[in-house]
Amino acid sequence: MPPSIALRMNHALPGEHRDRLLRVGREVRFPQGARLFDEGGTADRFWIVRDGTLALDLHVPGRRAPVVETLGVGDLVGWSWLYEPYVWQFGAETVTPLSAYEFDAVAVRLMCLNDAEFGRTVEHWVGRVLSHRLRAARTRLLDLYGPSGTGGAP
Repeated sequence: MPPSIALRMNHALPGEHRDRLLRVGREVRFPQGARLFDEGGTADRFWIVRDGTLALDLHVPGRRAPVVETLGVGDLVGWSWLYEPYVWQFGAETVTPLSAYEFDAVAVRLMCLNDAEFGRTVEHWVGRVLSHRLRAARTRLLDLYGPSGTGGAP
């Protein structure tokens, strides 16, 4: 289940809010194979992909972590930064070299608290992304481990 174009920042946020968010981001680059975060780690930042791809994975005891979704240009990487206890629910690794805008989670949460309209818009966007990611993870896990799945060798 590829991410919907409607979930990408350029489509999901009005121009004024998008510009405001981008003003607090910084450009970063990661080589192929870099781990951005691991499931269970502290979610203190998030990214918007500018170029490249990365894979979201999920820890499955006794098995290799399956990729549950691949993200690319314009996609939000990370939603755990917005919801307590601010702990990553997935892991992420670059599939290709990646450039992105990186955002400090505390700074953006404060922006959301200080401007109710901005906060509602960002929270609605991230909530829609969260819903999509959970559906994608469920579908992928059923494909791998459900009654008719392949079982995904460890």
